[in-house]
Amino acid sequence: MGLPQPRLPPPALPAGPAAAGHRPELRGQSWSFLPATGLCHFVSLALVLLVLLEALAQVDTKKMVRSQCVVRPRACYPIYFLLLPALWVGYCLQSPQKQHQVCGDRELEADSTKCPSEKTTAWARYPHRMDSLQKQDLRRPKIHRAVRGSPYQPPTLAYLQRLLWVRRAAMLSHVNEVWPNLFLGDAYAARDKSKLTQLGITHVVNVAAGKFQVDTGARFYRGMPLEYYGIEADDNPFFDLSVYFLPVARYIRTALSVPQGRVLVHCAMGVSRSATVVLAFLMICENMTLVEAIQTVQAHRDICPNSGFLQQLQVLDNRLGRETGRL
Repeated sequence: MGLPQPRLPPPALPAGPAAAGHRPELRGQSWSFLPATGLCHFVSLALVLLVLLEALAQVDTKKMVRSQCVVRPRACYPIYFLLLPALWVGYCLQSPQKQHQVCGDRELEADSTKCPSEKTTAWARYPHRMDSLQKQDLRRPKIHRAVRGSPYQPPTLAYLQRLLWVRRAAMLSHVNEVWPNLFLGDAYAARDKSKLTQLGITHVVNVAAGKFQVDTGARFYRGMPLEYYGIEADDNPFFDLSVYFLPVARYIRTALSVPQGRVLVHCAMGVSRSATVVLAFLMICENMTLVEAIQTVQAHRDICPNSGFLQQLQVLDNRLGRETGRL
């Protein structure tokens, strides 16, 4: 009987290159499997990139430029960083003619904001691009820069008082012609019959009529070729003079429409009551604003209506502005 052979452990494989000789089938299988797997991944990635690049190449260049100008949210930044190498590789794989065309299109977009001569040159170089840009311009709303006058702002009482005090006439006389054939004066001029005859006055409007004021009346002018119109008004801020605005304006307009008609409007000083009704006449019959009427009269005579009369003129100015569409 033979003795049983002891079981010995398998011999250890030598380290280094010699180990490949003991199990060549395993070594060859591991080294050949890895390159095949990496190559498949690379080809798949390349195909995906080519498909993506082909889709991006079809996008209009102008939309790409606009999309670059739009502020992108921060959440999309990792996606753009992943696509940036793919875009660069695709641009490098494009033909030189395609790259030249893309560069030319971008230059054309930049030239569209320059002078007309450069745009004409760009039109000759890239007619098809200019046609597409022209179509895009047709979709944009046109902004017409029409010159519009600023809407009329009713003046405040403080502004009117400042206007009356700043623009004062150099000297104050008894009577002044503030509008063609329309004179503004005081009581002294109303009582000077020789002066009235010299001026050719045909109508007199007394805004301070009454026994204790300028009491002239129609009897005072008896024998003279003129007509008299009297209003008993007080130079008081609480006196309502606005009820006489329209009747006096119509009387003055009728008097001026007469051939060689000349009108004198007066009160005691010729600066408040009579000036107020003259301003109302210019606003009603001459379509002036309150500021324009004051400036017109102030250019010939210093006037100073009281605050109550100015407020009544403000109400008239607002009403006329709404009727004429000025407000």
